[in-house]
Amino acid sequence: MAVGFTLVFVAHSNEAPRADVPAVSAVAALDEPTRRRLYDHVVRQPAPVSRDEAAAALGLARQTAAFHLDRLAAESLLDVVYERRSGRTGPGAGRPAKLYRRSTRQVSVSLPERHYELAGRLLARALEESEATGEPMRAVLHRTAHDAGSRLAGEDRTDLFELLERHGFEPRHEGGAIVLGNCPFHVLAQEHTATVCGMNLHLLRGVLQGLGEKGMTACPAPAPGRCCVRLEPTEA
Repeated sequence: MAVGFTLVFVAHSNEAPRADVPAVSAVAALDEPTRRRLYDHVVRQPAPVSRDEAAAALGLARQTAAFHLDRLAAESLLDVVYERRSGRTGPGAGRPAKLYRRSTRQVSVSLPERHYELAGRLLARALEESEATGEPMRAVLHRTAHDAGSRLAGEDRTDLFELLERHGFEPRHEGGAIVLGNCPFHVLAQEHTATVCGMNLHLLRGVLQGLGEKGMTACPAPAPGRCCVRLEPTEA
């Protein structure tokens, strides 16, 4: 039986999230008790919070609060904004205060790696298009998944094995084939096998096409403890 966990922190603001900060590092930053208390305090407030306000609310030294708030900002868990609290502008209005608010970044750490958001987007898009056009939903889902895989390959601009690793498939070579040790849609695939495995098959076929990889073919190959798709060498 596979053992896994998922941690998710959701944020809301108008700033663009930073994609370069590792999710594990962000989660680790919240393991420090004082830092977690500061994060929880900031996200509960309706307006951005200053260092002085946070320090007073939690009974901390201002320097301590500033250190932890800046660490949270470095992990993109908080956004930094500057505002003049006096409401005045122009000369003599004073320097803007450094304030903190919850960021746009959503942090999700899952072991084994899962990508249910991708599955949800593909299924929702297929449902909407099927209702609009009358085309059978499964056919739309397969086409949508194929297109998504092709776009994924174009965005990553890497080789096949690295792309599969990056997106949680845990690939390994087995003879001339590539076996996928992990299904990023595991729970959904268990409960809705035909739908989700078909979607995954066409997603990976799209990846192969997007990479221009003509030496491999995505084939259905369900087996316990691994992805339902296997990449086989293309027959001459």
